[in-house]
Amino acid sequence: MEQEKKIIFTDNSRITVEALVQSGADIFIGYPITPANLLYSYASVRFPVFMAAPDEITTLQWMSGFSAVGKIPVTATSFPGFALMIESINMAYMMELPMIIILVQRLGPATGTATTGAQGDLALLNGMISGGMTLPVFNFYNSFDYWALTAKAVEFSVMHRTPVVILTSKEEMMTKLSLDVARLKNISKIERNYYEKSETYVPYRAEKNLVPPFLPLGNKMHQVRITSSTHNQRGIIQNSTAEALNNSKRLHYKNVRNIADFSFYDFDDEPGSTTLLVSYGVTALAAKEAVINLRASGEKVSLLIAQTLLPVPQIYYDICSRYSKIVIAEENLTGQYRQILFGGGSRTGISGVNDFGSMINPNSIIKEVLRHV
Repeated sequence: MEQEKKIIFTDNSRITVEALVQSGADIFIGYPITPANLLYSYASVRFPVFMAAPDEITTLQWMSGFSAVGKIPVTATSFPGFALMIESINMAYMMELPMIIILVQRLGPATGTATTGAQGDLALLNGMISGGMTLPVFNFYNSFDYWALTAKAVEFSVMHRTPVVILTSKEEMMTKLSLDVARLKNISKIERNYYEKSETYVPYRAEKNLVPPFLPLGNKMHQVRITSSTHNQRGIIQNSTAEALNNSKRLHYKNVRNIADFSFYDFDDEPGSTTLLVSYGVTALAAKEAVINLRASGEKVSLLIAQTLLPVPQIYYDICSRYSKIVIAEENLTGQYRQILFGGGSRTGISGVNDFGSMINPNSIIKEVLRHV
């Protein structure tokens, strides 16, 4: 029997907040900023604990403290607030503290235009950890993925003891839409597993997946030492010993090596196509429409929608290697994901569709795909 539909009028902010709570995130700390205000508002009534911070720096400091005692903290902001958080995110990265930061993109630079969306912050995320180490970044494009994959982002953060960014944009978070909630699958709560052995706890001794077991501050069994300075496995500050440097390198490699199981993407492969269209986030909707229209006119084109953006999954390169022409569509001036994937120099067969201050329309994508055909 076909499942009965249950249509509601909602937005992805509400869907994301509910997915976070059901997946086990238990405290929201934030400072309101447009266009992340709906996330802040919904979280204030839905999260088990909600705290209004006096500023964004305090937000991340409080989140780090709560994560250290076993909570799964969440915040939502936009670029001006995120810029103030960067030092503390680096601190949490070094301490290996799970947390979720939702970055709702708006037009920059600086305070820019708070009510105009954009996809302009990806290059920042790609290099914001000192040393160029990778920070996991996810970006979804439809409500069902904001539901299911938000929970997966929480799972990655907890399993691998790392801050995670959910990258989104003004249109994705504030646009009202109709949704059949009967199609939303149940989300299982993610539990934080604690170190349970009687042997002395070594806070940064990694296991096979390069992740050390977790033990919260304040437990009655073992001493817990955490630090944001270069340290050895015991959490003792050391400047340049081999053990301490290898421990810092591990922070990068644990994300790179474990991302394969959390590589989310949609790949619509058109047999016989030599052209691949790549997009993500809100622009992916225009890309899907462009592909429908191109195929209706007899053109063969495949589509890759990236949802795990960083670290870049190897599967993306494997897919791209099959096509002689690749077009990357994204709503920023410089083609940020194009540069992350293929570098800053020109390369035959690779081009972009970009815009600044307005959303990309399907016709612009179609025009670029048909160029040189």
